[in-house]
Amino acid sequence: MRVKVINKRPASVLQKKRVCAYARVSTDSRRQEDSLENQMETYERLITGNPEYEFIGVFADQGISGYCENRPQFQRMMEKARVGEIDLIITKSISRFARNTVTVLKAARELKEMGVGIFFELQNINTLTEAGELMLTVIAAFAQAESETYSQLSKMGIQRKYEKGE
Repeated sequence: MRVKVINKRPASVLQKKRVCAYARVSTDSRRQEDSLENQMETYERLITGNPEYEFIGVFADQGISGYCENRPQFQRMMEKARVGEIDLIITKSISRFARNTVTVLKAARELKEMGVGIFFELQNINTLTEAGELMLTVIAAFAQAESETYSQLSKMGIQRKYEKGE
């Protein structure tokens, strides 16, 4: 197995941060599609409007659960980070990035080792800061629990309808 070492760029070099965004919606509904398009446009404006950023793109998965690691655009983004093309990923929230605590932490740690940060807007967490990983762990666990609760409530609703013959 060959290992490719990707060195961090020296802080003294004044270069623009190569920044991308990640967006995801879990259904293919028209309303969700509009939401995804809005997120993509918003992130493109946000990144291109910052003179310290170089826009790398918006990676967006539609109709794929955040529990699934095999999201094509998520994997494409991770691969670009692995080859040194991304310095920062911006995403709306931890639950948009992934719904599984293990997936969130695994990706965040891998990216952090390469010097790539993730900024979660809603939670105001940057994974490259000291408190970032601790906050990320706690909030990711809550996001996963919330998703599991919604799933259980949905199953209970279906079960009750079944029992009523609906």
